[in-house]
Amino acid sequence: MTLTLDLEIIGMVVLWTFLFGYIMVASIDFGAGFFHAFSLFSGTNHILANVIQRYLSPVWEVTNVFLVFFFVGVVGFFPKTAYYYGTTLLVPASFAIILLAIRGSYYAFQTYGAKEHKGYAFMYGLSGLLLPASLSIVLTISEGGFVSLVDGSPVLDYWALFTSPLTWSIVLLSIVASLYISAVFLTWYANKAKDYKAAAIMRKYALIWALPLIITAGGIIYELQFHNDVHYQRIFDLWWMFALSFLLFVVTVCLLWIRKNYGLALILLLGQFSLAFYAYGISHYPYLLYPHLTLYDSFTNQAMAISLIVAFLAGFSLLLPSLYLLLRLFLFNKDYVEGNRSS
Repeated sequence: MTLTLDLEIIGMVVLWTFLFGYIMVASIDFGAGFFHAFSLFSGTNHILANVIQRYLSPVWEVTNVFLVFFFVGVVGFFPKTAYYYGTTLLVPASFAIILLAIRGSYYAFQTYGAKEHKGYAFMYGLSGLLLPASLSIVLTISEGGFVSLVDGSPVLDYWALFTSPLTWSIVLLSIVASLYISAVFLTWYANKAKDYKAAAIMRKYALIWALPLIITAGGIIYELQFHNDVHYQRIFDLWWMFALSFLLFVVTVCLLWIRKNYGLALILLLGQFSLAFYAYGISHYPYLLYPHLTLYDSFTNQAMAISLIVAFLAGFSLLLPSLYLLLRLFLFNKDYVEGNRSS
């Protein structure tokens, strides 16, 4: 029994870690796409284009690796999630796939096309806002109150979902967080590239989205007390993690404000979001879909769980060196960052 419990927790921690990795990398990607499109229409493209393109060019191919690992792992570790979430996520998941196809098409046109097209850039930027919104619907559904069992089959109440204040609180946070994370990262990246004009613009964007980030995060907690009181109370049991996350946020904003230590600001941002993300996950434990599905009644057998953990650790051991090489050859390479070498 103890071994089974440990395997359940290990499996969830592995999946949650892959999801966190995807959220951070994808947020930079989504936000960069939006800022690139916005710069075309605001007349600042000549300042931001080089920095954004130098980041996107080597990175976009690996962004979805984390997401693939997560979905394969969820179905592998917790097979019943496919039954409960498979049909309920049909619409938002299909929408997300279409948006991912649009982004992939933009990369192809951008790479092989002769000229920047505002229409492609607009769709690319818009998808950067809609993708986190569509993917965040899963978190809303997991809070319960939207899925009911009809003749033993899960049915999603779309009217309740899309008229719920909690839904729109989570959607707004996902969009604002993507823009904030991306702006902070690109501020550091532009500064590292010695493109100080681009760094100044991205710093301004980061400061603009800082306050909405805290407001939308607080809005979720406020709405949660009316929707899922059990989760709401457990969040307050972990108040110290959220408080520490907020403290890191304040220090990050202060560093941006005084234009100092952008690298440290980025590290603190990672700490801020990791604390909040893991605290949210712990407070949601043990439910995968409140109140129908928990870790315990949906976990796979012990042999399968051990095989999956070994496979994921092996995959992670291959992924990390690949990411390290990518960072060393491109993102952290002085010549590439400063535009002296192309990808």
